[in-house]
Parts: sequence; C-alpha cells; structure tokens
Amino acid sequence: MFANKAFGKKGLTLLTVLMSVVLVVSGCSGSGGKSGSKKENWVSIEDRYTPDAETPAWKLDKKEEVTNLTWYVNADWWNTDFGKDVVTKKIKEDLNINIKFITGDDTKLNTFFAGGEMPDLITTFDSNSPVVQKAATWALPLNDLAEKYDPYFNKVAAQDTLKWFQLKDGKTYGYPNYSNTQKDYDSGNIPAKTAFIIRKDVYEALGKPVMGTPEQFQAVLQDIKNKFPELTPFGFNSIGEGTGSLGDTLQDFIGVPLEDNNGGFYNRNLDEDYLTWVKTLNSVYRAGAISDDSFADDGTAFEEKVKAGKYATILLDGTPQQGGNLQSFYSNNKGKEYIAIDGPQSTVGHSPTLNQSGITGWMISFITKKNVDPAKSIQLFTYLLSEEGQMLMNYGIEGETYKVNADGKVEFLPAVKELQLNNPDSFKKDYRMGEFMFFGHDRHKALSGDAFPDAIKQMQEWGKGKLVPHFILENINPDQGTPEARSLAAINTKWNSTLISMIRSKDDAAFDSLLNEYKKFLDSNNWDKIVKVRNEKMKANKEKLGLK
Repeated sequence: MFANKAFGKKGLTLLTVLMSVVLVVSGCSGSGGKSGSKKENWVSIEDRYTPDAETPAWKLDKKEEVTNLTWYVNADWWNTDFGKDVVTKKIKEDLNINIKFITGDDTKLNTFFAGGEMPDLITTFDSNSPVVQKAATWALPLNDLAEKYDPYFNKVAAQDTLKWFQLKDGKTYGYPNYSNTQKDYDSGNIPAKTAFIIRKDVYEALGKPVMGTPEQFQAVLQDIKNKFPELTPFGFNSIGEGTGSLGDTLQDFIGVPLEDNNGGFYNRNLDEDYLTWVKTLNSVYRAGAISDDSFADDGTAFEEKVKAGKYATILLDGTPQQGGNLQSFYSNNKGKEYIAIDGPQSTVGHSPTLNQSGITGWMISFITKKNVDPAKSIQLFTYLLSEEGQMLMNYGIEGETYKVNADGKVEFLPAVKELQLNNPDSFKKDYRMGEFMFFGHDRHKALSGDAFPDAIKQMQEWGKGKLVPHFILENINPDQGTPEARSLAAINTKWNSTLISMIRSKDDAAFDSLLNEYKKFLDSNNWDKIVKVRNEKMKANKEKLGLK
C-alpha cells in the first residue's frame, strides 16, 4: 500500500458511534428516502453532450461555466489546496471545475446529516460505519450516474469493486482508492509491505544464519545480544492501540489459516502454531533480546530507531511507510543497510500469507444527493480512475514532470527527481504527485523505479509470491452500535493487553494463566454471537466474490 496511507483510521468512540447512527437515520429521512424516489439534482445534459460508452464524458461536455464543487474529506490532515500544484491545476483545466475542500472528523461529518448544508462530494474511511452503510439515503448511485451521464465510467471502474460495495438495493454508492481485486493480486504488480529484516553487517558477521525455527530464532538473537551489545536484537512496529506487528502480521508471516476447515471464522489468535511463536517471543524476552522500551515506544520513537539502525532485526509491517527512514539509514551506512530474509516460519509447514490492501481499499468517495452537477461529478470520478488520471496523480504530466523510457518504464525528469529527493516539502507543494490519490491504485507504482525508495526494493522482491488476499475477512465485524460490537471492542482490548503480558511473562505458568484467562473472557463476552455474525458476513463476502 502506498506510503501516504500511514496516517491510519481514527477510532470512533462509543458516543460518536451512537450519535452517527441516530444522525444518519434522522438527518436523511427527509432527503428523498430510498434511492430512486426523489432525485433532487439530476441535471439535464441535453444541450451539453450525448453520452458515449467509448468516450469519457469530460471530453464531450461543452459546458462553458466553471463548476464549483465542495468536497468534504473526513480527515483533518488532508491538503485542502486545489489548482496551485501541477496535479490539481491539470484536473481543474481538463474538467473546467474548481474544488473547495473541507476537512474534519466524525463529529463534523455527522453535522451534515443533522440538517447541515451537504457538500457535493464526501470521502470517508470506514466502510463499516453507519454513514457508509446508509449511503442510499444521502448519496446518488454510481450505476445510475454512469448510465445517465458517463457510461465510460464502467470501463475504468473495477467491476469486482463495484459489486463489493453494492448495498441491499443492488446499487453502488461509493468507490474507494487502493482497492485490489484478485486480478490485481494475480498480476504480481502489487508489492509486499511486510518483511522480516536484518542489518546486512550483522547478518554477514554471523555467517548469514537461518532463523526459521523457534530454536534457530532464539539462538541467533542470543548471538546478536552477545556480539552486538549496542543494538536491540529484535524490534517490531510500535504497539499503540493494537499489537504492532506481533498480531496479524506475525500470523500472516507464518501462514496461519484465514478460515476453519468448514470455511467459517477461525480465531487466529488461538492458533497453536502462532502460540508456539508467541511463547518463543516470551523466551527471547526473558533472555533479554527484546527491550521493554519496544512495548512503550510510540510511532515516532520506533521510526527514529529504524532511521538510526538501532534494531538488529525487525518484523516490519509497512515497508513503504518506513521507506524514508530505511532510505536514510541506507544512504548513510553503506554495507549496513537492512535486508529481508525468510525469518520465522511455520512450525507445521504453512507458507506465508502476507496481506496487502484488500478489495475494500481505503478512502471511499460519494456523490451526494445535494450535488450541484452530478454529471460533472461522475466525470471527475471517471477521469481520476482512468489511465490518464492515474498517470497524472502518480507522475504528473509527460514531458513536464516525467518521461517514458524505451522499455516502457516511467522516470521523473532530473529536476523533479532532485526536488523529490532533497526538498520533499517543495515537491509536495509544487507537484503533489503521489499525494492527491482519490481512486489511486498500487498497480501504477509498478510502472516506475521512482515509485519506491531503493532501500525497500529488495524487501519487495523478497515478498514476491507471498501475498494472499484476505478478502473473505474484510468488513466481518459486528455492525457499530450493536451489543456484539461493544463486546468485540472489549475483547480486542483484552487481547492486546494479554498478548503483551504473555510475551513479558516471568515463566510458562504465568504465560498459560494469561492465555486461559483470555479464553474465559471470550466465553463471558458474547464470543459465540460474534462468531455467528462473522460467519454470516464471511458467507456474504464469498457470494460477492463468487467463491463457493
């Protein structure tokens, strides 16, 4: 997944969740009800153009006046500039539009549905939220917009993604960025973002050791502790609100199954293979090869240590997000750079099932019922999804910011590349390539060696053939505001603290006691009902994907 996704998703508090449910229902009840009833702003294009399935509508539209659109993005960090940089200036010119961006958080988003003035476009990040699930009450269906105004949309939108986002009425209202389909995975163009990495100088000094079994893993880390006392032998992503890279990431790394033998939900946290490795981490901790600081470090502290090469080995999730830090160490410490090796492996013979961005994607964008010009808005969606828009967002304008070599590879022009490497703030302000990524996609990164820093290219190469889609596990949690959702939140919190405590256990008895306590916690917090919900949603996912 692209590096700009490092910002993450803000968790909703229970109060905000409950408010959102009430506000979405009440705020939308008077806006036309179900899709197809009252379509307030379906504009006429009779004097503007005739839709053509073979030509994008933005190339046909003869509308002369500028269309002013208001676009709300549910993220305070979003760059609200438009028309000042190479990317958005070109969008403005090609589509004859001007966009006023508004940003905010969940509270601000909910005010729109409480009677506030609705924006023309809305982008949010949580496909499970009530806002998204009730989109039929406030957004226009993309299927109908395409049919009426821009049938070319169906050529550039992934049909699997459209089907994935269908609501109960059979229509699709939102479209994401970074939605990877099975076809995308099969293409080999999606790079892995997970790796077990080791400093090259450490690896070579120890004779390029194998670390696949628990015994080998412990032995090598002990060797590192003895021979490189200035380094932390083993590091991992900051714990934060979750389990860092010691939870799902480690499970994927050793290939813990995604479902049980009957095709239903499988509690991967209690998988015996995984628990063997958790117990191994406990042994490593007791031997002093895991620092207590690693459990307390926030993201910034972790990044600083990566940048300084303080860890001998790291189980790293998000190599692109750490690309700048890894590149900094790489550039300043030739021969000591981090490289990917096989690292921990399944004790029962499973192959890695590394995860990447799934079919749900990340930012989900909608055209609201209050949109001033739905025709122009679906043209914008089509434009950004098209090859033309994707190349613009990733690389800018051919001849002005990039060139295409004889082998078909895209390369930034020298002055642009220089700015990207040495003055990233100016690069972002003047060009904005790689940042304005509505409907962006990983596959376009494969077109250029400039898409990722040199420091992570070997790691991505190591990951080839190890990616496995986790589509069936997407969006299977209980709906927000339900008793099961509240129970799951408590269970997740309990697991996070339990996992850390197990790794830091003083002995095997304490480890086992914590694990048993967690199992009892499941039984007393509606676990069977949560599993039932997840089984039902997994079944629905398989039906959407055409899986048996």
